[in-house]
Amino acid sequence: MTKAELIEKVAKETDISKALAEKVLNSVTEQVTRCLKKNDKITLTGFGTFSVTKRKARTGRNPQTGAEIKIKATRVPKFKPGKSLKDIVAK
Repeated sequence: MTKAELIEKVAKETDISKALAEKVLNSVTEQVTRCLKKNDKITLTGFGTFSVTKRKARTGRNPQTGAEIKIKATRVPKFKPGKSLKDIVAK
């Protein structure tokens, strides 16, 4: 599903305009982004938790040349699905 398709479905299901649905979706994604940038976590009960984890520095390989390269340590976003979401997807 694309962002446009999601906006259309939300607008139709909630009986609001597509413009308003897009504004709401953009606001939600912006707030999640800001929260994760501050290294906070967001828990949406029944859906899941967005958080940030640290990935250690490591050595990798260039697939074209086979040469070793150093990969810096970094922070990456993580999503852990909630029990309700897991149960629905598993059916």
